[in-house]
Amino acid sequence: MNNPLLTDWDTPFGLPPFAAIKDDDFAPAVDAALAEARANIAAIADDPAKPSFANTIEALELADATLSRVLGAFYALAGADSTPAREALQRDFAPLLSAYSSEISENKALFARVEVLWADRDSLDLTDEQARVLMLTRRSFVRAGAQLENAEATRLRAVKSRLSVLGTQFVQNLLADERDWMMKLGADDLDGLPDFVIATARAAGVEKDAGGPVVTLSRSLIVPFLQFSDRRDLREKAYQAWGARGANGGATDNRAIAAETLALREERAKLLGYDSFAAFKLETEMAGSPAAVRDLLMQVWDPAKAAALDDSKVLERMLHQDGFDGPLEPWDWRYYAEKRRKDLHDLDEAEIKPYLQLDRMIEAAFACANRLFGLAFAPIDGPVYHPDVRLWDVTRNGEHIAVFIGDYFARGSKRSGAWCSAMRSQKRLGGDTRPHVVNVCNFAKPEAGKPALLSYDDARTLFHEFGHALHQMLSDVTYESISGTSVARDFVELPSQLYEHWLEVPAVLSEFATHAETGKKMPDALLERMLGAATYDMGFQTVEYIASALVDLEFHNGPAPADPMQRQAEILENLGMPRAIGMRHATPHFAHVFAGDGYSSGYYSYMWSEVMDADAFAAFDEAGDPFDPITAAKLEKTVLSSGGSVDAAELYTAFRGRMPGVEALLKGRGLAA
Repeated sequence: MNNPLLTDWDTPFGLPPFAAIKDDDFAPAVDAALAEARANIAAIADDPAKPSFANTIEALELADATLSRVLGAFYALAGADSTPAREALQRDFAPLLSAYSSEISENKALFARVEVLWADRDSLDLTDEQARVLMLTRRSFVRAGAQLENAEATRLRAVKSRLSVLGTQFVQNLLADERDWMMKLGADDLDGLPDFVIATARAAGVEKDAGGPVVTLSRSLIVPFLQFSDRRDLREKAYQAWGARGANGGATDNRAIAAETLALREERAKLLGYDSFAAFKLETEMAGSPAAVRDLLMQVWDPAKAAALDDSKVLERMLHQDGFDGPLEPWDWRYYAEKRRKDLHDLDEAEIKPYLQLDRMIEAAFACANRLFGLAFAPIDGPVYHPDVRLWDVTRNGEHIAVFIGDYFARGSKRSGAWCSAMRSQKRLGGDTRPHVVNVCNFAKPEAGKPALLSYDDARTLFHEFGHALHQMLSDVTYESISGTSVARDFVELPSQLYEHWLEVPAVLSEFATHAETGKKMPDALLERMLGAATYDMGFQTVEYIASALVDLEFHNGPAPADPMQRQAEILENLGMPRAIGMRHATPHFAHVFAGDGYSSGYYSYMWSEVMDADAFAAFDEAGDPFDPITAAKLEKTVLSSGGSVDAAELYTAFRGRMPGVEALLKGRGLAA
């Protein structure tokens, strides 16, 4: 019987035939694809012909095409619809893929061909894009250890293999803790909860077969519970469970994994000649050094902390007025902040939410992309990995641009958070390949027959992830290695955070924020109050984020701590972390940092990109129109379509003529003096 993963996919737009794929198909498909890739690599390395860009660099770009196709389908499933079988496959694949990667970087004959090209680069008549790909290819070899010999090379391979295993274990432990915990709510436990929270809790109870409403560790449920529940004891119980993810002892505890990961990263960096893992990781980013990152974060930390401390005094007085002695606690902050927001801005989340329907916010994101970049989105039928998944054909002037895939609802089989990925990336080498781009979110699924409603924060998340999707869909490069979001980590968040600004355009919400029951548009007065409160509680939000970013940086900028939890406490104490605010991501559930190397030493990148996104949107303000076609075309040409074909700082400077300072960020967050 043919393995469907290894046959031609006769499906709309070549999407994976998920209905035909069984979990048992993945292991043999990966084995076959790895064998094919290894044979291709050997053919390149052993080619008797003189090294050329085509027979070496371009051949490398195409060597593992089948493997990429198989893994694109697998990791879409593994992240968004996990099962024990798929989790076992992830654990099996991690060391196999790490070994394959190490074999390439350790292949001396292959690296020698790259070195010949690098030495002769000025005489090869390369295009600018080809010169960039050659530089990045050589750099990736060097940073992967291609210049190491003997015992050091062997040890680096073992370190990378172990790190890949630990990252997989970390994510699976976190998913298990999130999936297994729930708190049942009786009739007396619903005090203060608005109807939309009760409906969400009931829907979660149906999924969990709990016989009634429950609170789970899904952010889309636990955050509104902490905002509205009058039951301080239940808020504490829920918050403590949320904060304890990955730190509950037993088989799913991530603390030892974090310690071993940090130690191995330090060893990896030192094998490659760097003083610290942060120095190694940041060398290729826009920031360039740990000192530059710390400088940015501390410029924002002080005003954010001052604002948060001022707010905490007000919230603590409200706590005491309710008859509770003692200090404000982390499970109190969102509750009293929501009450205060209602008083200050005459704004109630329960009043806003019916106007922020998921389907209408998707329409809004599409409409903005149409006005800015001429993209059109048509729903299509096709193979999907879960019934909740939706597909759109993306076109421009009748030409197919991409397939956009939306997977919006929380479920027990999906890891937490929101993300964008590409099951297939854009490239022109080997034929015009159009991307399959996936946005995954964890919004609360409504009861049957009811529309899905979002918080304003949820709507921002939707626009954020769609900004990443645009970066993938509008990519226009020849080589997959520099396609879409294959850019510096501290540049990758620019398109996503920039796109959030269009949600704040009053005309957009005026058109698309319509009431779920009446169909009427959001009243102008409510819209004005909602947008006016955009920077409300920004001290809290900024402090919880920067605390996480600084812990990440300090973990990697020096000797690895034997006890990461103790080191985390020391870092927070040195910062003077307000006691009533927790890190956005404490170490045992800090998946950005410990699920892989992606954001390790790089969680700061959201703020680095925010410095740029605030300044970038100002270009539209200066043009006098948030949809100015000339500015939009320039943004697409310089940023969205270029991928990693040009250095990130050069791309931004081409768009704005200069690099920005931190002032626009502070102003945008309401933290400017």
